[in-house]
Amino acid sequence: MQDFFDIDSALSEEERAVRASVRQFVDERILPIIGDCYIEGRFPKEIIPGLAELGVFGANLPEEYGCAGLNNVAYGLIMQELERGDSGIRSFASVQGALVMYPIFAFGSEEQKKYYLPKMAAGDIIGCFGLTEPDYGSNPSGMITMAKEQADGSWILNGAKMWITNGSQAKVAVVWAKTNGDKSDKSIRGFIVPTDTKGFTAKDQKGKLSLRASDTSELVFQDVHLPKDAILPKSGGIKSPLMCLTQARYGISWGVIGAAMACYEEALAYSTSRVMFDRVIGGFQLQQQRLAIMLTEIVKAQLVSLHLGRLKDSGKLTPQQVSLAKRNNCDIATNIAREARRLLGANGILAEYALRRHMANLESVYTYEGTHDIHTLILGQAVTGLSAFN
Repeated sequence: MQDFFDIDSALSEEERAVRASVRQFVDERILPIIGDCYIEGRFPKEIIPGLAELGVFGANLPEEYGCAGLNNVAYGLIMQELERGDSGIRSFASVQGALVMYPIFAFGSEEQKKYYLPKMAAGDIIGCFGLTEPDYGSNPSGMITMAKEQADGSWILNGAKMWITNGSQAKVAVVWAKTNGDKSDKSIRGFIVPTDTKGFTAKDQKGKLSLRASDTSELVFQDVHLPKDAILPKSGGIKSPLMCLTQARYGISWGVIGAAMACYEEALAYSTSRVMFDRVIGGFQLQQQRLAIMLTEIVKAQLVSLHLGRLKDSGKLTPQQVSLAKRNNCDIATNIAREARRLLGANGILAEYALRRHMANLESVYTYEGTHDIHTLILGQAVTGLSAFN
């Protein structure tokens, strides 16, 4: 896509090189197969070794744990390029890095970090993140999954989690649960749960019309016995999983730009080749208006996420700033996909064009990791000092 605002000049040589390598991988390894994967409802597991070789899993975590040690802008550009391919691919990498590797890094023991992080960076262990429950999505503090400590320090876990990306292929799950019968959100702790533990089951969600090239599962825990070292020792309270969500939401703010770019590029190419009334439709004012709005919103989103990344790298980022970026960028990407579909007319519903796939995927991304409305209330509280949550 044309760099209309010369944003490349604000990127370092390393950041541009990282983007270029992931972009090439997406062009050569993902785009040729992802349409079929979407129709078949299949995540392309064959790309995992290549993604690991590129260093995309936990790319912004330290090299001492086998990760790439990139800055957060480079990490964001990785998410952008992966979602230019498909939201399901970015979701896979985002969950692996931001929602499984990050909590192990942030809340785990040194032993846990040294054991899991290098294997996850190499793609040898795939993880999932268990927070959302069938009846508790936007209000995770109401969760009913419970872990009870036993006399020998081990734990018994019972409960269920819903809408879990990577759930059916994961070898390990980071599960959030209340503890020892305490129903307050202060008792929430994180646990590393191997998925082959007796009593752990993962069942694929059927009937999805979005994120079809992604594994989405329900997790059920029935008297799952965990050793005492399964707990993430530095986790405590609802703040811990929300810190993980901040990491994931940051990546999403970048990722959806990639989906928007893909839709814009496809619409632009179509507008300069589709002939109607003896001229290409790109010459009509209505279509030029559509394209101008798409381009403007993409550039604005790029600048928001770029500055957000610089704030994150300088340690000045706040969760509320991430909410603004996630809310805005998901909204504009969803609108761009819809307008691109309309520009293509009837052809816009065909599988041979990627934008209809992006349009369906973005409806999920608009919803998960905090809905548009939830982020609206987060921002409302930030500017008024008044909570509208209760």
